[in-house]
Amino acid sequence: MPRLLVWLTNAFPMWVVLLSAIALVQPAWFTWFSGPWIVWGLAVIMLGMGLTLTFEQFRDVARMPKAVGLGLVAQFTIMPLLGWSVGRLFVLETPFAVGLILVACCPGGTASNVVCYLARANVCLSVVMTMCSTFAAVFMTPLLTSWLAGTLVQVDGWGLFKSTVQVVVLPVLLGAWLNRLAPRFVQRTQLALPLLSVIVIALICASIIGGSAAAVKEAAARLLGAVFCLHAGGFALGYAVARLTGWERVIAQTISIEVGMQNSGLGVVLARRHFADPLTAVPCAISSVFHSVIGSVLAGWWRWRNRPAATRSDSERIGGSRATARNH
Repeated sequence: MPRLLVWLTNAFPMWVVLLSAIALVQPAWFTWFSGPWIVWGLAVIMLGMGLTLTFEQFRDVARMPKAVGLGLVAQFTIMPLLGWSVGRLFVLETPFAVGLILVACCPGGTASNVVCYLARANVCLSVVMTMCSTFAAVFMTPLLTSWLAGTLVQVDGWGLFKSTVQVVVLPVLLGAWLNRLAPRFVQRTQLALPLLSVIVIALICASIIGGSAAAVKEAAARLLGAVFCLHAGGFALGYAVARLTGWERVIAQTISIEVGMQNSGLGVVLARRHFADPLTAVPCAISSVFHSVIGSVLAGWWRWRNRPAATRSDSERIGGSRATARNH
């Protein structure tokens, strides 16, 4: 059973893509998951993230301040500017452009920790960076969204701030507190909670896409291209900036994953609460699909590149033996 739960959790991109595709054909199967369901669903995800943290991990920030600082700066500069630029490049309709900017201004997503684990990157750094960007988002997401999207529509920065505190900070702190109060109980939930988060993310994406199926189909090419470029650019630039500033490959991979993967669920909740046009939430939902797929592909490649030296030498020796045998 534990192995099955792990497999189902690691296959999260497949579930997101599958349910989103079904939602385009059968919207009614998923549109019931809306309103308070989405808000509480995101709160459950953030609570699950909090349960994986301890207050001692907050002190880990002091041990790697430069890497964490670089990740934070990259998160809140590369992605927001990419969101604004890509929206203009693809000439997106106003609600789609605003939604793209909004999700680009969100913090790193919890799925990034899973992808870092699969890629054999630095999971500890990933968790600390996700935690820091999540708390920084309380101020940065409303501020950057107001600055970049304020020229397109009126943005309620104070409302975004209050919602971010409610659906992000409070559940994370509650989870960390429960982890300290009842560690044995939390340990028993560790296998099931990630899968629950995957299910909730998939339902949120399917609900938003199903509710705007006609608009998604009509704007498919430009909208999908814009969201893909946002995340592909985030992964690429995050890695490039880390390498150019002298960080080793594994740290660069971790920063790349953190920058490229956004908390799309938060984007959906903020879009639904604070923007009148329901289409604003659509790029946020599609974002979850693309960053999951791109992240999973990179995780598979980097997992092979980062495999232990002994395994590499064995495979190289076997490859060399086969080449020698062919030559003879």
